[in-house]
Amino acid sequence: MSSESFRSESRPSSPRSASSKAHRLSQLRRLTLRDRQLLAWLAEHYVLSTAQIAQALFPSQRSARLRLATLHRIDAVHRFVDVTTGDSQHLYTLGPLGMLVHPTTYTDPQRPDARPPRSSIERTERIIGSPRLRHLLGANQLFVDLHAYTRTDPHARLLRWWSEQHATAAYAFAEIRPDGHGVWTAAGRTVGFFLEHDNGTEPLARVLRKLRAYERLAEFGARYPVLLRVPNRRREANLLDALAGVPTAMPVATGLHDEHPAGPGWTLSTDPGLRRWLHELPSDHGPHNTATNPHRFSDPDTY
Repeated sequence: MSSESFRSESRPSSPRSASSKAHRLSQLRRLTLRDRQLLAWLAEHYVLSTAQIAQALFPSQRSARLRLATLHRIDAVHRFVDVTTGDSQHLYTLGPLGMLVHPTTYTDPQRPDARPPRSSIERTERIIGSPRLRHLLGANQLFVDLHAYTRTDPHARLLRWWSEQHATAAYAFAEIRPDGHGVWTAAGRTVGFFLEHDNGTEPLARVLRKLRAYERLAEFGARYPVLLRVPNRRREANLLDALAGVPTAMPVATGLHDEHPAGPGWTLSTDPGLRRWLHELPSDHGPHNTATNPHRFSDPDTY
């Protein structure tokens, strides 16, 4: 999608909505708690599809589309046609009003150290043009699935959802770069995890090198399972074969893109004969040491 066609679609539908920052501020009162949750996700995770937003936050696709049309009209979000799947659904990013709510956002999926964009349109153009767009949507899907699951199970909660850039910054001393980090609780157990979303395009040796990067974190901080989420059984089998007998600093579990991440779809590399639920995976929040484990998870309900 060209910058010109995106700007054309993003042009507000009335002169008033194209007016000043003051007018956008006046629109803040129209935002619901659900709207604000969505904008917070778009600030941290860049982009979500119509289907993902509907699945996580709305009772139906129709109600999601209606509300998203309103958010687009008041400049809370930008939208553009998904070019990664060809199904013509919209993808959403922060609009000018969204940037007012979240003035400090992650600004470039390719270059974390890039200069801040001059506008929400420039930020969106960086996302549209990023070769990581499909990867971002795939990584975000796991967390969307988990969040949607919490709407069906009152005892399940997604307590932490960090993007790649958030997790990379938080664990900079360990020099890991997971595609996401989460903390999940269900059936009375709380499990942290790091996501490595695999589209089957990288050599297995490179995937295994990523796992070695977790050794430093395991020495001083959390010992969370690393989830290798892969596109098909053949890729999973090849990974498990490569991991057979190889000691890893963290527990490593494989799973498929099309299996629900909360359910019994995870295979530990040390026990490939059994598939486990996410909450059944081994997990250790690490020592209570603010110097070496500053982001140790503490459940707020325990205080």
